[in-house]
Amino acid sequence: MSTAPQSFLTPQQYLTREREASFKSEFYRGETFAMAGASREHNLIVGNVVREVGNSLKSRDGEVYTSDLRVKVSATGLYTYPDATVVCEDPQFEDDQMDTLINPTVLFEVLSKSTESYDRGTKFAQYRSIASLKEVVLITQDRLSVESFLRQDDGSWLLRETVTLDESAEFSSISVSVPMSEIYRNVKFESA
Repeated sequence: MSTAPQSFLTPQQYLTREREASFKSEFYRGETFAMAGASREHNLIVGNVVREVGNSLKSRDGEVYTSDLRVKVSATGLYTYPDATVVCEDPQFEDDQMDTLINPTVLFEVLSKSTESYDRGTKFAQYRSIASLKEVVLITQDRLSVESFLRQDDGSWLLRETVTLDESAEFSSISVSVPMSEIYRNVKFESA
């Protein structure tokens, strides 16, 4: 999630600085927002998702990227780092640096207490403006919950929530099913 905003920049100034920076920042409306570090649970979930989805796609067209690949929401100008990204078409990038994807198929976000409101609200609203995007997946790190929002033909979004360990989360836009036990492998929840 973001911390205090810095100075106003153009998108090109942001990209120049970001490519040299020792830490990642989001960019929106001229402001940069440093990305905070992630918990052990967050990292385990992201690794598990990337591994499972990647293995499912290896015999088909589709690439899976970790949070080091930036995504641009062209309609709003947001530059952000989803926790994982799938692209099933030929990847399209903003420029020849090939580090800013503009045509994701599926975006994954792992929610924490500090990012959940932003990820569900402003960020999700902006993600929905990406024409190529077919699915957004929100994964809660402190309890069993995978929410998949699938774009319908009429532009609406259909929610499918998976909440038990013996189920599989269905990522319908890419025809991938991942057992919840694999998504949450080695994740330990705090007792209430």
